[in-house]
Amino acid sequence: MAGRRRKNPDNPSATGPGEHPAESLLPADFALEDLYGAFAAHGADDEDLDDAAVLVPPVRLPSEQELTAEALAVPMLGYALKLSRWTAPHRAVDEFGDLTEADREPAARLLGLAAAEGEVAEEEVVEAMRAWSLACDLDLVEIGTTAAGEHVAIPGPDLEPAEQGDPETVLELWLTAAGIVRELAAEADSLPAEGEEEDEAEEGSEEDEARLAEVEESRDAAAELLDEALQVLYETTAFAEPGTETVPLGVLAALLVVPEGEEPSEELLGDITDVMVALDPMLGDLAELGLLAYRPIDPELFDEEDGETPAPAGDEPLDEAESARFGLVRLTPLGVYAVRQWLLEDGYDAPLVGELAQGDAAELLTAVAESANVLPEEEIREWLDGREPLPAARELLAAARGTDTYAPLRRLLCRLALDQLGSPAEPAVREVLDDPELGGAARAWLAAAGAADVPAPERPMVLWTVVDTFAAHLLDSGGDAGTLRDLVTGLPVTDNPASYFGELWRVDHPNTADVLDAVGELHLDRQVAKEARKAAFKARSKN
Repeated sequence: MAGRRRKNPDNPSATGPGEHPAESLLPADFALEDLYGAFAAHGADDEDLDDAAVLVPPVRLPSEQELTAEALAVPMLGYALKLSRWTAPHRAVDEFGDLTEADREPAARLLGLAAAEGEVAEEEVVEAMRAWSLACDLDLVEIGTTAAGEHVAIPGPDLEPAEQGDPETVLELWLTAAGIVRELAAEADSLPAEGEEEDEAEEGSEEDEARLAEVEESRDAAAELLDEALQVLYETTAFAEPGTETVPLGVLAALLVVPEGEEPSEELLGDITDVMVALDPMLGDLAELGLLAYRPIDPELFDEEDGETPAPAGDEPLDEAESARFGLVRLTPLGVYAVRQWLLEDGYDAPLVGELAQGDAAELLTAVAESANVLPEEEIREWLDGREPLPAARELLAAARGTDTYAPLRRLLCRLALDQLGSPAEPAVREVLDDPELGGAARAWLAAAGAADVPAPERPMVLWTVVDTFAAHLLDSGGDAGTLRDLVTGLPVTDNPASYFGELWRVDHPNTADVLDAVGELHLDRQVAKEARKAAFKARSKN
């Protein structure tokens, strides 16, 4: 995304060592590695980021029941439900559908925001009114007018199933609320900062229209920034180990600002700070609804008057506690659920781990083989969970047979599954030693497992297995030249490539010519490549 410039010219970043007044220090005034640590420490190396930019990685989600319980535990949603029930059988409201003045303090007491006795603070009433507004937005209450002209509110149809914990109703209500907060957060970020003066302009004038256009443009930019941040957070923490999903806000900002393949420069530190400052209140709003666990930026870091902002620690990196003052963010399970739903609405392929592991072995291997956006080992692990090893191995081996386009990859995936099953699969593997399609791979698997009495394969089976294995990697690599070149150089070509390829082109396999073409294109030995191309021509002529 485009670099962002500082919005506070009175608080410039440092231009060199010792040139920054203590009261004006911002995150941009520190070395990036001191503030946030290396990207690799948070599971986001360059290669991972490149992959994430192309495909949204699969994620795990708790059950609907667990997500529902988390949603009902969100205070603001609980307040909305409680106020909605409070309207039964009906409750008077003003002409705007808001609680009447007489009901506002009782509403704050009902929600536990204020004590049962004594004065109710203004902020407690404001909080209760926010909950009422959410209840109205979610249609948990319905506003109408009686025959006598009184404005009243009554409980909406979703209230009862939501109170009973119906997963579909609760999650739909929570997701709608999250969408509302997401929009309002971006809108608030686009408004002039407190204390900024606005020139008065006559309504409908060119100046007024220009100002409205500027606000709308700012709102769109804020919404785009927030959406990008949520998606990057979703992608970069998809594979994080449990307990390591928290990302420093500076790392998140750097991932949004620093161009791919480049190291963060001193010039970009100001842009990173601007993004951090812009995201800080928006992420705080989303955290209130349980979408994020968020530790905001310590406001003292930006306190220009007190001069209490910590100075850089020389060449020493900031400790964990000091670094945390610049903000920490983590998607909750509800947050992962919400971002995935929004990605799906935007047309992204955003899979769940285990989605492909619901059918039999044939459905598993076929679905994984044909899907570009998948974690094969995880899908296989999900499928194997709870199954008896020996019957599972037999089912997998049967599903691996075939001569269709994806058959070689199914056999490769079958071997991954056998690796996960381990020694209990050995009897099933021995049953296919003489199978023309599975025998070579079966012998290789047994040998790798250290099994005894593994018969040596005959030459035709060896050659067929070479072609089949290479064909599987052709499918699995997506045409990546580097990966394929490593495979090509590992082929057991003898000192006489003409003799080796003279055998290989005769192999009765649907992918023989394609494999030889790849060898001819990628092998670094010119003589080997030439012989492979000649063999590919013969293989095609044979057919």
